[in-house]
Amino acid sequence: MKKFAHSAAVFAIISSVVATTVPIAANAAQPANPKTIRVGFVPSSNATTMEARAKPLGKMLSKQLGQKVVVTVSTDYNSIVEALGSDKIDVGFLPPDGYVQAHKQYGAKVLLQTVRNGVNNDGSLQKKMVNWYRALIIVRKDSKVKSVKDLKGKNIAVQDVTSSSGYIFPIYYLQKKGINVVKNSNLVTVKGHDQGVLAVENKQADAAFIFQDARNLVKADVPNVFKDTKILAETMKIPNDTVTARKMLSKKLDTKIQTAFIKIAKTKKGEKLVENLYDIAGFSKSKDANFKIVRTADKAVVGK
Repeated sequence: MKKFAHSAAVFAIISSVVATTVPIAANAAQPANPKTIRVGFVPSSNATTMEARAKPLGKMLSKQLGQKVVVTVSTDYNSIVEALGSDKIDVGFLPPDGYVQAHKQYGAKVLLQTVRNGVNNDGSLQKKMVNWYRALIIVRKDSKVKSVKDLKGKNIAVQDVTSSSGYIFPIYYLQKKGINVVKNSNLVTVKGHDQGVLAVENKQADAAFIFQDARNLVKADVPNVFKDTKILAETMKIPNDTVTARKMLSKKLDTKIQTAFIKIAKTKKGEKLVENLYDIAGFSKSKDANFKIVRTADKAVVGK
């Protein structure tokens, strides 16, 4: 399996027993070792489609854990954060910023990070699996922008201000270089990293902030995209998405859940299932210290 290393959307793993878009009511106090594991996720596609894809994986998860698993589908990661905080779910699938928020507000614990193939500068994939990626600043090869200092006064295609690779980390990286593009450049929000790439390719923007390497998203339709564009700069490493548990879940169950997901992704069937769900190759154990850079970048760029 070959997957791009990026965090463009929160991934989801869904159970076999119940899948619903209606949040499960929380009891006043949930046990540290519940008989039923409740999993919350945000769909990367239509909720019904995601549910249908996830049921086989849910069966594997239930079998590995040896207990019932119930799942809810949320509309956004903030809902997952709140569900973890109010004990409506035991495990949630969150991007790095979502995990940092859940940990700060509710003491949630990171259990796992997704892993994908590393990416070379020409867009090709490495055999090595990593639990991080980088954001890229790309320009056309024929551009007058030769260094990051030349971004002053230029049009830059960016993602929403909550996007790690499409906004926060590139701006943080440039801040550390003494460059304030928020103040001195024209940031144009586009919807999707593919649109950022196309904006540069079609000379509608001088530069774009994208995940590594989002140019592969348009390569089929724009075969010359790698010949026409180049990487002006790449940021520091950004942690991949997470599997996060509520604060009071027992350490024994934390370990059990970690082991279950790692084992599932290493089987032929499980590998295919996680690939179909969220374009991931597997999972690795994680720790809170991995997200120090996220906290630092968030504080520097958005002040939180």
